[in-house]
Amino acid sequence: MSKKMHATPMLDQLESGPWPSFITGIKRLAKTSDMAVDLLGQLEHSYQTRKGYWKGGTASVIGYGGGVIPRFSEVAEKFPESKEFHTIRIMPAPGMHYSSDILRKFCDIWEKHGSGLIALHGQTGDIMLQGCTTERIQPAFDEFNELGFDMGGAGPSVRTGMSCVGHARCEHSCYDEGRAHRDVLNSFIDDIHRPALPYKFKFKFSGCANDCMNSVQRADMAVLGTWRDEIQVNQAEVRNFVKQKGREYVVDNVITRCPTKSLKLKADDTLEIDNRNCVKCMHCINVMTRALSPGKDRGVTILAGGKRTLKIGDLLGTMLVPFMKLETDEDYEKLVQLSKNLMEFWAENGLEHERCGEMIERIGLNNLLEGLGMEVDPNMVNHPRTNPYIRMDGWDDEVARLKASKAQVG
Repeated sequence: MSKKMHATPMLDQLESGPWPSFITGIKRLAKTSDMAVDLLGQLEHSYQTRKGYWKGGTASVIGYGGGVIPRFSEVAEKFPESKEFHTIRIMPAPGMHYSSDILRKFCDIWEKHGSGLIALHGQTGDIMLQGCTTERIQPAFDEFNELGFDMGGAGPSVRTGMSCVGHARCEHSCYDEGRAHRDVLNSFIDDIHRPALPYKFKFKFSGCANDCMNSVQRADMAVLGTWRDEIQVNQAEVRNFVKQKGREYVVDNVITRCPTKSLKLKADDTLEIDNRNCVKCMHCINVMTRALSPGKDRGVTILAGGKRTLKIGDLLGTMLVPFMKLETDEDYEKLVQLSKNLMEFWAENGLEHERCGEMIERIGLNNLLEGLGMEVDPNMVNHPRTNPYIRMDGWDDEVARLKASKAQVG
């Protein structure tokens, strides 16, 4: 570092709390990076004036329409070393698995071409490489590409997919998340790198209802592991758990916290489960991990339309497929085809800057299901009706259509 550090009294206060501060990390980088020095200066200036001084622009790599978040400083004359502070999004491997050797190479490349500031991973799912000048974007990406990594999504495109560690180490995993992630995202490579959609579209893959990827809340198409038979119970381990924790603890922290009251602790310290009413919230399994585990008949639930606040408030995913096996090549082909059908329908019917969930709210679930060629299922009901009045026109035609559909299945 050849540049003198700026005075940062307001930023220094962020280091005084009980938790680690990002300021400490940037200061450490500032010992060897003039860009980090001026970044701290601009942040301090923003805190003092209560204004942001970053503006967008255009920055990319050859052949790609997204993946770089351009940031140009409006106070470049005061902080010239951080006048360009672009972020490159790099797509991680499914399950976010890295070797220590790969991580070291990432750090070496980014210290060579950028500020050295790296964020893993955030809700975008990307490896966020923060702080790069326009001229260094291409050579930095070329080196990451040589390691086998590709650019992540940005703008109105298919965004970087996310999947949990799943099968690799989690006993709750109900399908091969890594394969599902890879098969689906590889079908949308062009849509990731060349933004041409109404807005962003996110795929997330969680191995069980713990939903470590926040897929139900965040994904336009969420694939969630589940099962359709009984929870596996080891009654000997149930007794050991009760002996260790006490009946009062088990009742207070397991039995009474079941949302559908499907659990009963019997007099002999064994557990009785009403599997018919179990909603697979995972709470009892998470608390009594040795005693309980997901059933053997495993598969996935598929939802669409999860998102954070934009045009309308937060939306949780809407049920599309209550249960689907994911074991054979044909099963994964069906998953890929469903993802394509959903994407194409949204691309044709979504308005500009409208997420998939907002489109579903606008046109109605029935129209989405009709467009996808899917039948209505009782599991798609969000909550019981509160209005006793219903329209009966077309009722007989709908009943006849439903009977004909069931006859074909039978």
